[in-house]
Amino acid sequence: MRPIIGLIPLYDDEKESYWMLPGYMKAIEKAGGLPIMLPLTEDEEELSEAYSMCTGILFTGGHDVSPEIYGEKIKSTCGKPCKSRDFMESFILERCLRDDKPLLGICRGLQFINAYLGGSLYQDLPTEYNCRVEHHMSPPYNRPAHKVQVLEGTRLAKIIGSGIHEVNSYHHQAIKTLSPQVEKMAESEDGLVEAIAVKNHRFAIGVQWHPEFSYENNEESMNLIKAFIKECI
Repeated sequence: MRPIIGLIPLYDDEKESYWMLPGYMKAIEKAGGLPIMLPLTEDEEELSEAYSMCTGILFTGGHDVSPEIYGEKIKSTCGKPCKSRDFMESFILERCLRDDKPLLGICRGLQFINAYLGGSLYQDLPTEYNCRVEHHMSPPYNRPAHKVQVLEGTRLAKIIGSGIHEVNSYHHQAIKTLSPQVEKMAESEDGLVEAIAVKNHRFAIGVQWHPEFSYENNEESMNLIKAFIKECI
């Protein structure tokens, strides 16, 4: 049986619809998992049932994380949060941590994990941080945008190797203050946190880049997805 991986749904405010980028699902399929998009709901019973079906959870990209989660007021440069998604991810993340269930966070996923565990975020990099590399690239998204340094001795180093790696990049928010419950595993050329792992968890990793766009032509992106799926078996 393939491990069932629950994906946090994306939400279109204008169309009031759920949707999913195919790369998230196809990467999981290629790595040997069975992806399912979870319902976007604040119904705890429904969320519990959906969660119990999954052997792993993928926290996808998407909406800006609500600043309320890390104790700040929303700025005009912050995107419109999705209340239901913030609730849903809080509910599911708490259970992943409690049950030691494998999880992978991508872009917003990394940001949400850090914020929920007591860290904070830059609400808007262009106005709050001296960016010296491209963090909001234009298409195609399967090419490198900048380099990151993967730190020796980290879980990520064991998966893709320590040292310099090239990654794609598409985000306007990022980790500002690191949660005391996570460790930094990689940073960008201009000093932003690019990868984290939750301490004392079997596999709870977040990356700021987008392996769902680059898994077909980047071996390191595919190896990250494979490592996640392997832990879910």
